[in-house]
Amino acid sequence: MGKKSLVTYLVKKYLRFDKSQPFITVSALFAFLGVSIGLMVLIIAMAIMNGTSQEFQKKLFAMNYPITIVPTSPKGVDTFDVQVLQKKFPHLIASPYISSQVIIKKGDQMEGGLLFGVDFEQEAKINEILAKAIKDKKIKDFELIVGKDIKNSFFLEEDPKVTLIFTQNQPGGFTLIPTMKRFKYVGDFNSGLQAYDKVYMYATLDSLSKVLKIKDNKYDGIHVYSNNPFEDIKKIRDFLPSYLSAVGWWQLNGNLMAAMEMEKKALFVVLMLIILVASLNIISSLMMTVMNRRREIALLLSLGATKKDIKKTFFYLGSTIGGAGIIFGTFADVYGTTKLPLDLLASDFISIIVGAVVIVLLSSFYPAKKATQIDVLSTLRNE
Repeated sequence: MGKKSLVTYLVKKYLRFDKSQPFITVSALFAFLGVSIGLMVLIIAMAIMNGTSQEFQKKLFAMNYPITIVPTSPKGVDTFDVQVLQKKFPHLIASPYISSQVIIKKGDQMEGGLLFGVDFEQEAKINEILAKAIKDKKIKDFELIVGKDIKNSFFLEEDPKVTLIFTQNQPGGFTLIPTMKRFKYVGDFNSGLQAYDKVYMYATLDSLSKVLKIKDNKYDGIHVYSNNPFEDIKKIRDFLPSYLSAVGWWQLNGNLMAAMEMEKKALFVVLMLIILVASLNIISSLMMTVMNRRREIALLLSLGATKKDIKKTFFYLGSTIGGAGIIFGTFADVYGTTKLPLDLLASDFISIIVGAVVIVLLSSFYPAKKATQIDVLSTLRNE
């Protein structure tokens, strides 16, 4: 029997159920199930974490945009910049905007807000929440789309007229008085986040330009929609002139993104400990097999088998148990998980498999090494 055949024969033999020592087989079965379940839990947890994170980002940044282009000099942004950008990157959707902080006033009630002047047709293409709010509506000058909380706070359904006080002042005799303009409420949006629903408002570009006395075709920035903003922002930055800059939504919310990434890493480490604990069953199962087969191992060594063969046998034995657990855990499915927001990244999957394989191999190495340290003479003499 060749060396390779001997190792294969022994691995198959030790994997069979041993009636005289059933606990060894049970321990190996627990090791297999432990690795399988641990890997399954880790994969599903990472997928849920990624899926939930994406859903959270969609809701949290519903009123933000993948990329925003802003001016870095008084030259500002104009229609030409928008046209050049759209021509260079036809796969992107660009929506120019004007923004202004305002005070919303109705009767004695006043609250702060942020008013955007937008091209509703373009903005609706990149903001699905706003698109729902203006569905079947034609927004005219000095008409408002507001957040749900603004509508409820000012009872705009009963009386749609509201006064907006702008930070820009205008001369009035010997003093400066704030710019004020009456707008009419015609619709509202519900982003699901009070921070937006209580502050954000939208009007046409023309109406806000007139109030702020901004020249035609001049904007405060450009909202840009991209399916792959992390890659596109690099190309946009290389293309933009020096007076414009591109900012990604993840840069505007750096602390939150860092916290979410840290939470994901912590979850990965904690759940990987499940596989580590399960691997202890591999060690205990192999160690019991070694102790139970001491006489057989000593006899094999005396008949010409090398320590390398014995080491390979138990290393392959542990690797087979753990490897089978990894394979089963990878392809197993849990009823009902399809209803959850699952999204397993390739990098996460590779990290999980590599981590599990390393743990299984290390767990198999120690018992395999101990199997070669048997004293052949004393074992055969005493046993």
